[in-house]
Amino acid sequence: MSAIEPLEQARRLLDEAETAPSLDALAGAVALSPTYLQRAFRRRFGMSPAEYHRSRRFGQLKAALRDGAAVTDAVYEAGFGSGSRVYEHSNRLLGMTPASYRAGGAGASIRYTTTATPLGRLLVATTTRGICAVNLGDDDAALEHGLADEFPRATRERVDAGREEWLDAVIARIASELGWSDAAAPAMPPLDIAATAFQWRVWEALTRIPAGQTRSYRALAAELGDPRAARAIGNACGNNRLALIVPCHRVVREDGSLGGWRWGVERKRELLARERAAAPERRRAS
Repeated sequence: MSAIEPLEQARRLLDEAETAPSLDALAGAVALSPTYLQRAFRRRFGMSPAEYHRSRRFGQLKAALRDGAAVTDAVYEAGFGSGSRVYEHSNRLLGMTPASYRAGGAGASIRYTTTATPLGRLLVATTTRGICAVNLGDDDAALEHGLADEFPRATRERVDAGREEWLDAVIARIASELGWSDAAAPAMPPLDIAATAFQWRVWEALTRIPAGQTRSYRALAAELGDPRAARAIGNACGNNRLALIVPCHRVVREDGSLGGWRWGVERKRELLARERAAAPERRRAS
């Protein structure tokens, strides 16, 4: 029996479990040591068994909330023993409390601004906790409409450049890193983005791809220690809401073709061309 089979068995047990089994119980069920299971499961699926189970339950919770279920009903139907367990992790996995998520971001206060770039208009938005959206588009109206669709019940306020430190810092950092400005890149503000542990792992790996270079989904999966995760990596890229900050434009198909990009394949083509052109100068400067 290969090592993959007990790991797949462990994953299926977690999918079916109403309550997360202990690591010892799960390891015993698949005839592996707890230490090996923890290490191998994280390498295979990008998260620990406990994180995987929690992520699956939050996925069910989000679906129920989107369908209009009452918060209490959705919490228990998703397999959480108590509401307090949901709120312990909701900031990281939902980006807000369950009630706020169900209400389309009601109660959240979002400040945003837009600016011109060589790739079109750029919108950057922040909550009180951190950056929640970075999007590219053809015009401000379309970008503002997209922000409203994502956070329909949040309070949204447009601010002018120079009036919001975090927004200005993101714009300045993007301009510096992509060669649109000679000014030094400021520190990156905190992020307020809902994501699973695996998505964060993929996004962090994307930031390690040097500007001007690309990776295929399969190559990135191999770098993460899971050659079979190419499709999951594609899904993580598709869920990225931070254009240019998380450089999912540097992932291409196996044959080298660009594939798709949330903000337009032509923008992706131009962005990669600009990065490649700037790469030699960047190496000389370093």
